[in-house]
Amino acid sequence: MLEDEQSPYEALLRAIAFQSISGKAATTIFARVKALGDGDRAPTPEKMLELRTPTLRKAGLSKAKILAMKDLASKALSGVVPTLAQARRMSDDELVERLVSVRGIGAWTVEMFLIFRLGRPDVLPIHDLGVRKGWAVAYGKKHMPTPKELLAFGERWRPYRTVASWYMWRACEQAGTAATTEIPPAKARPRR
Repeated sequence: MLEDEQSPYEALLRAIAFQSISGKAATTIFARVKALGDGDRAPTPEKMLELRTPTLRKAGLSKAKILAMKDLASKALSGVVPTLAQARRMSDDELVERLVSVRGIGAWTVEMFLIFRLGRPDVLPIHDLGVRKGWAVAYGKKHMPTPKELLAFGERWRPYRTVASWYMWRACEQAGTAATTEIPPAKARPRR
């Protein structure tokens, strides 16, 4: 779990920095972004909005990530992005609805926030590749389920779908590279 004092804004800022690049590169880039803040903390929303694009590009951020971080900062200041105390009182659906309005934040990112930052017990990230592959491994299937199939199957795990997700990630991990390369996605089923 992330640092206790970390706000949703900071957690999502980090998530944006880590999107679509290796963990090592993301760690380096996010350290540079944090250096633009005060102390060992990421820039506040106010500071993020003041930072100029060339400064953020020099830290290693793409233009898309800069736009996403600035939108996140703006929405944190306007109250769209809740404080940690507010987030803890909101339902999963409320948080998903609000946070996906931030540029660069999708349902998967919010689901990871719900699981790893808020410790919510009933989150099933149906688009997560590791969960889908882990399901195929755990249930001895030749194909990964579609997100819709996983959602339906996951109803039996309610109200602990987060725990089931951890088991699916572990199954994928235990299967090793074979699970990540050899299990194809399910083919589209013909409509009848």
